[in-house]
Amino acid sequence: MVKSASDKTAGREEVPRLLSGGNPQIPKGDGDGPVQAYIAAMPGWKREAGRMIDSLIVRELPEVRKAVKWNSPLYGIEGQGWFLGLHCFTRYVKIAFFQGASLKPLPPVASKDANSRYLHLHEDEALDEAQFSSWIGQAFALPGWKP
Repeated sequence: MVKSASDKTAGREEVPRLLSGGNPQIPKGDGDGPVQAYIAAMPGWKREAGRMIDSLIVRELPEVRKAVKWNSPLYGIEGQGWFLGLHCFTRYVKIAFFQGASLKPLPPVASKDANSRYLHLHEDEALDEAQFSSWIGQAFALPGWKP
């Protein structure tokens, strides 16, 4: 009997492919599920960083809207757009504040987009949870990015 391709993969979980810099390739989707799949596929130390970032966002904003688009988790408010995104690079996790130029103090890394600012989290750095929580609260109050 010849097994079909679906028979061969039945019962096996597909491991997401890692793109350039170790960024997980996760299908687009709305809700917590795709975001958790992305975080679970983050390589090495980045996985724990992703869990921590996600948990801090949810702690500050329990009603946060989540999705994965363009191989990056996005966080936003229904009807207001996205205020934050994550992306894995080889040596850091990029946290993008889409209206970061309006945050006080400014997140440390500039963008080509005048409105956006970034925070790069490296393996050997601790996240300043108080500052990050402040930025989340400020970003939540601003109009979000609407692609």
